[in-house]
Amino acid sequence: LPLGSADSNVGNASPSATVSPQQPQTNQQPPPPQPPNNQPPGGNVNTMTTVGTPTSASSYDATASYLGALDESYLHCPSNVDSERQRAYTPRNPYPTPSSYPSTPSLIFENPGVFEKLGTDCLFFIFYYAQGTYQQYLTARELKKRSWRYHKKYMTWFQRHEEPKVTTEEYEQGTYVYFDYETGWCQRIKSDFRFEYCFLEDS
Repeated sequence: LPLGSADSNVGNASPSATVSPQQPQTNQQPPPPQPPNNQPPGGNVNTMTTVGTPTSASSYDATASYLGALDESYLHCPSNVDSERQRAYTPRNPYPTPSSYPSTPSLIFENPGVFEKLGTDCLFFIFYYAQGTYQQYLTARELKKRSWRYHKKYMTWFQRHEEPKVTTEEYEQGTYVYFDYETGWCQRIKSDFRFEYCFLEDS
C-alpha cells in the first residue's frame, strides 16, 4: 500500500481504536450484605427457626443431653415398693441349721390376702408370737375386720357376744368373748364386762 494511505488511516483513527493494555475480565460477585448495626459480624448470633428451638450447634447439644437424661430417668421410675420402708429380717433366736432349711420367712406372708384365709386361732398365734413385725400388723387388721377389738389394759382381744346392755360415750357394758392367751389359749366368755373406750386400740 502507499505510504500516504497508511498515514491517513492512522490519522483518522478514532480514540477508541487506539491500542491500550487489555485488562483480564473476571466474574465478580456482588458483595455480601452487611449485618445490622446491632448484630456483630461473623454470624454467631443464634437464630430461631421455631419458637424456643435454637439452631446453633452448642444449643442443640445441650438439648440433646437433657433429652437423653430424661429418657434414662424413665428407666428408674419409683414404684409402690419404694414408698415403703425396707423391712430387714433379724432372727430372734439364731441357730445353726442345714443349708436346706429356710433361713428367712416365706415371702407369701407379705401378701395381705393370705391372712384373710387363716383361721382365728392362727391369727392369734401370729399376733402374739410375731410381735413388732409386718405380719403382726396384718394380723391385727384382719382381726378387726372380724369384729375383734384389742384391749390395751388387758392386752387381749374382745368381741361382742351380744349387743351391749349399757352404752355411753365413755364405755359400753355387756357380755363379751375374749381370747385367753395366758392360761388356756382359748376363747372365753365374760359376762357383765365394762369395756372402757379409753383402753380401745382404734389405730
